[in-house]
Amino acid sequence: MYKKFLKPLIDILLSFIGIIILAIPMGIIALAIFIDDPGPVLFKQKRVGQKKNGKITYFKLIKFRTMKMSTPHDMPTHMLSNPEQYITRIGKFLRKTSLDELPQIYQIFTQKMSIIGPRPALWNQEDLIAERDMYGANDVKPGLTGWAQINGRDELEISVKAKFDGDYTDILKKGGFKAFAMDIKCFFGTIISVLKHDGVVEGGTGEMKKKAENIK
Repeated sequence: MYKKFLKPLIDILLSFIGIIILAIPMGIIALAIFIDDPGPVLFKQKRVGQKKNGKITYFKLIKFRTMKMSTPHDMPTHMLSNPEQYITRIGKFLRKTSLDELPQIYQIFTQKMSIIGPRPALWNQEDLIAERDMYGANDVKPGLTGWAQINGRDELEISVKAKFDGDYTDILKKGGFKAFAMDIKCFFGTIISVLKHDGVVEGGTGEMKKKAENIK
């Protein structure tokens, strides 16, 4: 009941409200991006969608562009050497505050994504896709934020991130109040994480483990 009907309905209603309220702020952000580094203000990237009929599907995820036009395309930030050199001035602010993700509310409204769910992996992140498959996390609609995002985000190793996504998927598939409560927890947990800038590390996938190793 919750997964099939209530969750999609909540996604559509909240994203519609978000589009109306954030239209002007997003317009201002778009203008700032263009002035800082002329070019398209939106960045499109092939991402993994919800698995259907046992097959991986893909869609074009949209974000506000935070990196220079000269940046290598379709490459995860953590695979770039010195990623800081590619980030624009306005881009640093957008990434730190997660405002670069705002255009995805349109994709939530069109049901390509959900507000809460596993963050969609890049099409070429085979290790993350495979790890999530082990937990069935590719079977649910990807989200703007999720359980992994409020438990470490960029700092998490791929295997740990996939496990968090799997834990969320198990609860969602069971449905009922627990699934709804988990979404509420992720929603408000994300607001707190964004305000505190938790887990945002440029080129930092797996930083949590690196920090632990450095302490030893």
